[in-house]
Amino acid sequence: MTLIAGIDSSTQSCKITVRDLETGREIREGQAGHPDATIVSPSVWWDALLTAVRRAGGLNDVSAISVSGQQHTPIFLDAEGGPICDSPLWNDVGSHSHTADLNNELGADEWIRRTGLPITLSDTVSKLRWLRDTNPAAARRTEAVAIVHDWLIWRLRGFGGQRRGGLDELTTDRSEASGTGYWSGEDEAYCTDLFELAFSKSAVLPRILAPLDVAGVTGAGLPGIPAGIPIAVGSGDNAAAAIALGVSDGDVVLSMGTSGVVYTRTPRPVHDYAGYVCSYADATGSHLPLVATLNSARNFKAATGLLGCSFDELAELALQAPPGAEGLTVLPYFEGERTPNAPDARASLHGASLANFTRPNVARAMVEGTLASQTFMLDALRDCGVESRRLMLIGGAAQNSAVRRILPQLVDMPIAVPAADEYVAKGAAMHATAALTGEFPLWSVDAIELPAAASQPRIAAQHEAVKTAFGYAGAGSEIV
Repeated sequence: MTLIAGIDSSTQSCKITVRDLETGREIREGQAGHPDATIVSPSVWWDALLTAVRRAGGLNDVSAISVSGQQHTPIFLDAEGGPICDSPLWNDVGSHSHTADLNNELGADEWIRRTGLPITLSDTVSKLRWLRDTNPAAARRTEAVAIVHDWLIWRLRGFGGQRRGGLDELTTDRSEASGTGYWSGEDEAYCTDLFELAFSKSAVLPRILAPLDVAGVTGAGLPGIPAGIPIAVGSGDNAAAAIALGVSDGDVVLSMGTSGVVYTRTPRPVHDYAGYVCSYADATGSHLPLVATLNSARNFKAATGLLGCSFDELAELALQAPPGAEGLTVLPYFEGERTPNAPDARASLHGASLANFTRPNVARAMVEGTLASQTFMLDALRDCGVESRRLMLIGGAAQNSAVRRILPQLVDMPIAVPAADEYVAKGAAMHATAALTGEFPLWSVDAIELPAAASQPRIAAQHEAVKTAFGYAGAGSEIV
């Protein structure tokens, strides 16, 4: 049996899956947590990877490795390859004003034309400007900028530890490059002038490899990882999940985890001048237009704390209430929001009366509000002419019975729920397989289809009314 390993360095944790190359069956796994913060030392990602390797029983019997992980988050490196400062994660909202500056300087439409991205506070380019303005000394010392996935592969190859230098050995893939805000989907190349606009200087950027390229081999002296194992180019997290799910044209993925993400596969880049859709690249040579919210399944955690119940009990309560929660509405922007672009917004409860302010209605309003904010993202893709024939629901909230019952009331297409799996890590393992065989494997994905349900337009209309009253012209708009 040939074994391969996929690594997912996500916002919350590092997960490693060791699988059979032929079938994709998981043999063993290991995990290690990341700190609950939005600005952290890069060392925590490397330490968590090594801990996850140990908990997975080591990689001595593995024939190839690939890494995927959180997109956008930069690591600023000095001339010797050491991190200069802590890194702001993609979901850190501190770069909002810097994003506004970049859009004012170049023009929001020009960013979209050049990169396919309506630049947001999540994008790497905004973090560059943030560092330049908040820590100019660190910016002056920066000689290279890598994304987390890039840096971990570089570390696996033996750089960045005892082996100093080697900035020209940094590599990345097109999916990660596409999330920086200084890469063109048309040219398949960096826009170095945009990097310099944001950072006021140049720096080494990771070399972009093709989807089936090998980044190198593991270095010597890594605990639990023998030297000489081929390392695939890897990808961003959503690109890896798309590989694992077998996403094809017409499939739309709704991932409800820390953030809410909707994406699909297209043969060409998408340019959404309304400011909704980010035109990322996938890991195979196509494109992955994507819309994201900052608030998703973690809203349910807030609800369980408020109502003093478990997640299962929250679902039971929500299903006791009628559609529309008797007029009670939650606008779920607990941590600000990315879609719509409102980082200073906060969640709010509307339409409460002595009659409808009940535990079931509060639970229902929380689930409906969260799902309404996610389904608005589907409309954004449709407005760009992207065809959607099937919705694939993944993430922690996909197992919630209320989500499974209410979502079909809001979506007018078949909904499939793939079996619970670590799809990012699985996609990375499939990339590792491609490094050995020269092609991505066709591993099966078990899924169930949710029963169709009568449309409940009152839910979506209710939330649209609240957004309008709050001063939003629509998703992607600024607060008036």
